[in-house]
Amino acid sequence: MTPPEVAQLQRRTLRVLVASQALGGLGISVGIAVAAVLARDVSGSEALAGLVQTAQVVGTALASYLLARLMGRHGRRVGMVTGYAIGGAGALTCVLGGAVGSYPVLVLGGLLLGATGATNYQTRYAATDLAEPDHRARAVATVMWATTFGAVLGPNLVGPAGAAAVDLGLPRLTGAFLLSAVVVGLAAVVGLVLLRPDPLQTALALAAEDAATRDEPAGEVPGFLELVRRTPAIGWAVLAMSASHAVMVAVMVMTPLHMDHGGAELELIGLVISVHVLGMYFFSPAMGWVADHAGRTPLLGLGGVLLLVACLLAGLSPEGGSLVIGVGLLLLGVGWSACTVAASTLLTDATPIAHRTRVQGSADLVMNLSAAVAGAAGGVVVDLTSYAVLNVFAALLVAGVLVAAVRLRVRPVPAPIS
Repeated sequence: MTPPEVAQLQRRTLRVLVASQALGGLGISVGIAVAAVLARDVSGSEALAGLVQTAQVVGTALASYLLARLMGRHGRRVGMVTGYAIGGAGALTCVLGGAVGSYPVLVLGGLLLGATGATNYQTRYAATDLAEPDHRARAVATVMWATTFGAVLGPNLVGPAGAAAVDLGLPRLTGAFLLSAVVVGLAAVVGLVLLRPDPLQTALALAAEDAATRDEPAGEVPGFLELVRRTPAIGWAVLAMSASHAVMVAVMVMTPLHMDHGGAELELIGLVISVHVLGMYFFSPAMGWVADHAGRTPLLGLGGVLLLVACLLAGLSPEGGSLVIGVGLLLLGVGWSACTVAASTLLTDATPIAHRTRVQGSADLVMNLSAAVAGAAGGVVVDLTSYAVLNVFAALLVAGVLVAAVRLRVRPVPAPIS
């Protein structure tokens, strides 16, 4: 393929990824707003309220690794369709768990629903397969931005979806997961029909042709840990990505309960979560521009500072609805966006394309397992102490982001690999 043909295919690929990401974001976010409250109602325990969301994060972690391996063998399209199909089945399982009042079934549904999140995370990497090295951050950010539509709209559809569920004879809170199943199924159809030719398979073919032209011998296939040893920047990028994600999940998951304790209405809780998700995705194009022009590492440091301010504001917020909790959750999302765009691009820059799906899947596995532990611990911390103490612990985790930024500043990533 000529460079103009590759550029045209990249533009088309981004349009398809934007559409699927918007639907996938809607499918995930509409359930986030009610997961903790539904789990509390079904289990009768606030200590168990965060475990459905935690199960979803664990499912995302496991699916990230497995889907990345699947993509490495069969391309992005097969992996995306598989991930969305599993996620849609998980949403329906959550509906069943809520309808019959079974907490184990609800947790299982959350675990399977995590595949939707894993697919969305892998989609941001798919955006870089055919991107020029100096446009990678913007490609990542463009796909992340697409999540704004669904993710912000999702929590505000909790009310109407709940009314529809009641009309169908289901518990009100299961309506969010019913809507999730529908839109995630649509995301699978978009990927199946439109993501052709496959961007990863095309990029690998182009790389093989380039290597053959230069008469390069075939190299070994090192494992993830060996790649980290050879290129420490990969490890620091994974640390930053994991720490920022753990902070975001720990605080975000328990915010609906913090507001519910103060008597906030379900619609107001959904609005605050929407503001948070707006921060996560809406400003990502600006983050991509900064990463491509000012550098990945400065953006990573900025993200760490924003996360610290977010933890301070959220920790000082009163129970119920308030401007302070809204601003805190907004900054929590913006800080996460900066860290994720920077770290994801650093990871791609440092890894040859032949090894990228393995590294990307392993990185997302570590990132989401870290967040799962943080989410589970968050419920226990709030149950034993308070939401304010949870934010203190979350602020301590931000040190991982700042340390990584300093280390990458001292020992920067080599020139981006094409």
